[in-house]
Amino acid sequence: MSTQRVLVVDDEPKIRMTVRGYLEADGFQVLEAPDGPSGLQAVTRDRPDLVVLDVMLPGLDGFQVLRRIRQSSQVPVIMLTARDEEVDRLIGFTTGSDDYVTKPFSPRELALRVRAILRRTDSAPGASEDDGTLGFAGLTIDPGARTVLVDGNPADLSALDFDLLIAMASAPGRVFTRRGLLTQVWGEDFFGDERVVDVHIRTLRRALRDDASAPRFVGTVRTVGYRFVGRPVQSVPDPDPQYRP
Repeated sequence: MSTQRVLVVDDEPKIRMTVRGYLEADGFQVLEAPDGPSGLQAVTRDRPDLVVLDVMLPGLDGFQVLRRIRQSSQVPVIMLTARDEEVDRLIGFTTGSDDYVTKPFSPRELALRVRAILRRTDSAPGASEDDGTLGFAGLTIDPGARTVLVDGNPADLSALDFDLLIAMASAPGRVFTRRGLLTQVWGEDFFGDERVVDVHIRTLRRALRDDASAPRFVGTVRTVGYRFVGRPVQSVPDPDPQYRP
């Protein structure tokens, strides 16, 4: 039996019951909350491994809940929304969600997305403490500590955006297609729109204070995808190898 816990925050009991059934069949432990405030309490109290979060909630809506979660936690979040407008998806990703599912949805597909995201976070790039620091002009990435400095100042990246940065910065100059990044960062089981990559590239650039028109770190390869263009920091040679104080 899996020890991974999934919190389902939705005001419709039927949806919670259906999602619970599919997730428990996959071996997950399921927690429930019927509104925004109780969902926030459950995140703090129970520390779930992933949150399935409805947008239209009483008390606090899903976007408000997500913003508050992100103030103290990088737990993966899948948003459930009955509204399919692009602005809703953009707002959700900008505030730090990892995926979205539009109602009505397939509970089987949702369960697959949950498993794919948790598999990605369990084997996220840079998770090993033994990984070395990556240094570029104006950018320092510490995979073990999962921290990023831009011009010496800490950058606030979501867990997924950090993984996206590591994937590209580990192979400077390599061109990544959207599908390639989805497979490497989100996982082979990802179901959804490839444009999620574009949204996370935007949030990553914002966190790095990078200008898409004159990028220091993340460049666009038109019609193909993206590549990391940061300049590696060269070690400074000893001016006189024979001299040792």
